[in-house]
Amino acid sequence: MPAGRDARPMAALRTFFHRAPARVPARDVAAVTVPDHPPVPARRPAAAGRAAGVPPWAAPVWAAGYGALQVAWRAGHRPAGELSPIGTDLVVFTGWGAPALCGAAALVLAVLGVPAAARLGRGARRVLQAAGWAVTAALAAASAMLLLDIVGVLLPGLGMDVYPAGALSRAGCAAAAVLAGLSTRRYARLTRTGPAVRRVLDETPGWAFAAAYAAVGGCGARIAAQAAVGFGETPLSGGVSLVLFEAGFVLAGVVLPLALVHRFGRVWPRWVPGLAGRGVPRRPVLWPAAGLSTGLVVYFGMVLAQMVWERLHGRDPFPPEGGLDLPEAFFWVAVPGYLLWGAGMAVAARAYALRTASRD
Repeated sequence: MPAGRDARPMAALRTFFHRAPARVPARDVAAVTVPDHPPVPARRPAAAGRAAGVPPWAAPVWAAGYGALQVAWRAGHRPAGELSPIGTDLVVFTGWGAPALCGAAALVLAVLGVPAAARLGRGARRVLQAAGWAVTAALAAASAMLLLDIVGVLLPGLGMDVYPAGALSRAGCAAAAVLAGLSTRRYARLTRTGPAVRRVLDETPGWAFAAAYAAVGGCGARIAAQAAVGFGETPLSGGVSLVLFEAGFVLAGVVLPLALVHRFGRVWPRWVPGLAGRGVPRRPVLWPAAGLSTGLVVYFGMVLAQMVWERLHGRDPFPPEGGLDLPEAFFWVAVPGYLLWGAGMAVAARAYALRTASRD
């Protein structure tokens, strides 16, 4: 440094860039401790809709288009033949109830997508959200038999009849339900007040373990009901498809629920070659659990409601037909077992989503 130049400015810069960390009194350490998984700020509401890849107008347009198809079918342009084992393509909302539901859904979803709807009063916003979730649930319930279509298409050797036109109609209705749910969730995030904090679980809570094991118990109840009447008493055909179905049944009823709450669902076990210790991809665990639990809850929830209705009116919910004659008690064990399986896995999947949210 040239003689006569004051060295204090350079010393100040070095002090600024190489400043030692401030000492924190012991009594204040707890106040500045950072948790293992700090809350992750939620996405901006407007970006949430774009991130999902679904523009606000998609839901009402789809619902209106599907409703137009239902109107055409009710006007006499329906494809020839049956659309399902019960004849209709949808359940609950049959006949002109289907286009009426689609019209109501399109109207509600269109209002949810209007920017001015986000500036309504608190009470009006709650009513709109409730209406959005109501049409979502109604569309999902109407497409309940889609679960049978999926099984019949994936495993054709089971001997389950497939109704192409009816299956496409149910798929369209289920798609409307998904879009309605996304649109309603987007509106709820857009109108949320207060700081938005994305929840992250540091560890799997006890209620998630209880839900996962309840799901396993529901699957076990279904198997026990079948064992009580005999495994030969089934409408399904044998062969490779039946073996695959039974293997998938056990995996989905035991391994998948437990993977949602135990470590092997997040980190590959030591005995897995080449992957031991690495993180398990989130989506291959979460998405099947979410999809299967939704299908089980919607379909068997509808079946159980119909069973209760028939029994309250003094009728056998499942009279003998098609060469299958099972005692009524079988269904009162098997159907609630399926429902418990789906509901438990849905709760466990929610916990898994929060437990692994930091991976996004």
